Amino acid sequence: MPKREMRTMAIKAYRVGFLFILLVSPAANQAAAEQPVRLSVLSYNIHHGEGIDGKLDLQRIAGVIKSVDPDLVALQEVDKKVKRSDSVDQPAELARIVEMQVVFAANIELQGGHYGNAVLSRYPIVHHHNHLLPRVDNGEQRGLIEAEIQVPRLNAPLLLLATHLDHRPNDRERIASTAVINQRVSNQVQRLALLAGDMNAVPESKVLAEIGTKWMSANSVPQPTVPVGKPVKQIDYILAHPRDRWKVVEFKVLDEAVASDHRAVFSVLELLPQQTR
Repeated sequence: MPKREMRTMAIKAYRVGFLFILLVSPAANQAAAEQPVRLSVLSYNIHHGEGIDGKLDLQRIAGVIKSVDPDLVALQEVDKKVKRSDSVDQPAELARIVEMQVVFAANIELQGGHYGNAVLSRYPIVHHHNHLLPRVDNGEQRGLIEAEIQVPRLNAPLLLLATHLDHRPNDRERIASTAVINQRVSNQVQRLALLAGDMNAVPESKVLAEIGTKWMSANSVPQPTVPVGKPVKQIDYILAHPRDRWKVVEFKVLDEAVASDHRAVFSVLELLPQQTR
């Protein structure tokens, strides 16, 4: 049996056994309730499922996702019933393969279908909305998915924002989009939120500096994600808000260099107790 399948079976067995313990043991139930909430998050620009070898292979994309068994996933460059990708409903198909819930946000009509971003979740997605981001000089329409996720042991739904910003050298549109992103949490100082996606900006850019006024990056040292073969710069990120409520347990760039033209980024984040004042 492949190691990945063995790992998946072990994780499922652990979860079933853990649930049984909680049901039969009040002490274990109390101990579990006292454990901090941890969330594993993946962000992946999937290049509509086409790898750098020219092959269209959603199973390969799903394999990358399943390799880290994430709770939440932000996907960019996703096709839905687009001719170039065999008119497949990619969000629905990926959700089926990885056994997660999905929401898709269309930003562009393309070849008989739509192109945009998607969110996959292990937990219920109770609400979602797509915000169309500002366009500058007739650029490609970009969007921001705002999804509310019902995470166990949280008093209110977690806010997950997922996006893919403009790629052109001039950063005017990215800066304008950043203002929209930051506004989503500006009036909700203690709202638990995560932000993930392809920002098309490096860590030392003005774009990331602006994002950093509201969000904590899951990596303090740049971790290159493109070009996929030999990455030299980071443009893909996972961030958290408010910064004093999250601790980064793990962050890594996945070692997969064929399935897409980006490498995926993965992080485990732990929720910290709210500070009393």
